[in-house]
Amino acid sequence: QVQLVESGGGLVQAGGSLRLGCSASGRTFSSYAMGWFRQGPGKEREFVAAISWSGASTYYTDSVKGRCTISRDNAKNTVYLQMNSLKPEDTAVYYCVAAIREMPTSRGKIDYWGQGTQVTVSS
Repeated sequence: QVQLVESGGGLVQAGGSLRLGCSASGRTFSSYAMGWFRQGPGKEREFVAAISWSGASTYYTDSVKGRCTISRDNAKNTVYLQMNSLKPEDTAVYYCVAAIREMPTSRGKIDYWGQGTQVTVSS
């Protein structure tokens, strides 16, 4: 069992930056591959980024490649999502996710979800 708590959401102007954080408690953090999903208004929840157990491998959805960076600090039990050059279409609730067996690149691979943090990008 692991508990995930996101932080760092907020309101930002287009072109700005935000860094989301997700603190994990419970089972050993390095036992989980970690990731981020998001759900915009009127949209389905979608994959954003994932990082492997050691942090050696990362994956991104095409719409955020070059603008977002996922990282993790296993000593601090925390995963981050640095988002730059934000666009209004990035407006969504961002969810931290954890997966034991596979990289969390789709909903069926996820074992745990955080409660979400709102990111709003104004034009």
